Amino acid sequence: MFTHVMVGADEPEKAKQFYDAVLGALGIGEGNALGERVYYVSATGAFGVGKPADGKPACHANGGTVSFAASGKDAVDAFHAAGLAHGGSDEGGPGKRPNAPGNAYGAYLRDPFGNKICAFTQLPEGE
Repeated sequence: MFTHVMVGADEPEKAKQFYDAVLGALGIGEGNALGERVYYVSATGAFGVGKPADGKPACHANGGTVSFAASGKDAVDAFHAAGLAHGGSDEGGPGKRPNAPGNAYGAYLRDPFGNKICAFTQLPEGE
C-alpha cells in the first residue's frame, strides 16, 4: 500500500543517530544521508527523516504514528531500549496491546523531534 513514509526533523544528523539505533534494533541497515534527509530502505518500503522540502521548520503530526514491523518480542524490546538510549521518550513501553488486532505486542516512542513511532509484532497464540 505504501512506497514510503517521511517525517520531519530539523537536525538530520541527530535524526540519523536515533533512527540508526532504533531501526538497527529491528534489523534495518544504517540510513543513507542524501542532502538534508536520511533514508532507510527495505524490500517492503522506505522510511525517510529530515528537513521539510518547503524550508519551514519541521513539526510532528498530532495523532500520527509510524509503525515498524518487528521480527519478535525481543526486537520490540530492543527497539524501545535503543530509542530511550538515543534521545527518544517513552510513549508506551513494550507489552501486549489488547486493543490491537491479533495477539499484538508493541512499544511506542517519540523521536527527539516529537514524531511518534512504534514497533509491533504478533506473538504466537497462548503467549
